[in-house]
Amino acid sequence: MLEEYRDIISKLKQEDAHFAKQFEKHNALDDELDNKSDLLTDSEIEQKKKEKLALKDAIYAKILEYKKEHNL
Repeated sequence: MLEEYRDIISKLKQEDAHFAKQFEKHNALDDELDNKSDLLTDSEIEQKKKEKLALKDAIYAKILEYKKEHNL
């Protein structure tokens, strides 16, 4: 996810516990959707996809904030 920001993500994960938790949750949802989607109902899949997208939006917003603060 967001490979072009790998360095910023690494720094944010070290500096911001909330960001790290969001990133971890996003990856867990991604794995669950990839590996267990056949065990989930359509509504569960939809809910998890929405949650994953919301996390990605929050992560991306934090990356943009970091870039702005550090003039990147």
